[in-house]
Amino acid sequence: MRLAFTEDQQLFRETVRDFLDANCTTEQLRAAWAADSAVSARWGELAKIGVTGLVVPEEQDGLGLTDEELSAVLESAGYAALPEPLLESAVAAGLLAEFAPDAGWLERIAAGDAVASVLLPGQPFAIEAAAADVLVIGTEDGEIHVVNPADCTLTAQRSVDRSRKLSAVAFTPAPETLVASGPAAAAALARAADRGALGAAALLLGLTRRMLDMAVEYAKQRVQRGVLIGTHQSVQHHLANVLIKLEFARPVVMRAAYSLARDLPSAARDVSMAKIYAGEAADLAARNALQVHGAIGYTEEHDLQLFMKRAWALGAAWGDAGHHRARVAADLLGDAPAPLTPAF
Repeated sequence: MRLAFTEDQQLFRETVRDFLDANCTTEQLRAAWAADSAVSARWGELAKIGVTGLVVPEEQDGLGLTDEELSAVLESAGYAALPEPLLESAVAAGLLAEFAPDAGWLERIAAGDAVASVLLPGQPFAIEAAAADVLVIGTEDGEIHVVNPADCTLTAQRSVDRSRKLSAVAFTPAPETLVASGPAAAAALARAADRGALGAAALLLGLTRRMLDMAVEYAKQRVQRGVLIGTHQSVQHHLANVLIKLEFARPVVMRAAYSLARDLPSAARDVSMAKIYAGEAADLAARNALQVHGAIGYTEEHDLQLFMKRAWALGAAWGDAGHHRARVAADLLGDAPAPLTPAF
């Protein structure tokens, strides 16, 4: 197993990174915080480079790629703290591809003409449900419904990261919205939850790198008592510890993407390990970057808080560290891994 991006994956990742460097600035992130929806014209531009249709099958005009490519792209999205629901749309697209491939939604998602969101069992809130064109809902009974958000009662919720537009969703299941039920649907919902957790881990890797880069740049510029703070060994050690955490987490995330893409027996355990490692790296990056920046890092005027708050939100989303440690323990002890219960 080669725990590194292929040349094509690296090129795609860099293409997305370059696009977001130019089209997802911190000023645009602040605008997303203030807006009712974080979905902007950027969604259509992402479609032009294949991002929105990355996991959509080729038969429905997508790229038909796997979780390995998705995690590579999401790492770049994390670096920019992309506010659009790219991960949620990919999770929804996977379920649509399996159970409603002819409904027309996949082609629209790939073209950037539609935004999809998802609400899985255990999720209290859906991301961008109010702005979505289609909402894929999984129930505790193992049913999958494809729903028009306009037919639901949506109640806006506040997130620590205000670019994540959360809604509580109340809907009445109807025969025309049911696309799957039974063991196959339940298994697909479990895989979708694992894709969400893997995607969150990849986003956290990107956020870790961004917070580290910001702290390094600040340490090169901030002068205290006539000395650059970056010359102090204590500061250097803090930043080196973040880099070590990041470099240890990345191959764990790549292993999980490899396992999930091939539906290996260890996929659930590998995904949980990825979420744990990436979450720990992002948490350390947030704490150390804040310490390097001092009190200014807490303020809304400083850009660091945009990335810290996204990391805090994603640390709990798609299963927190305690949940994923329990899944790893269950696997090691020979028990069936507990179903993923995402949280926000």
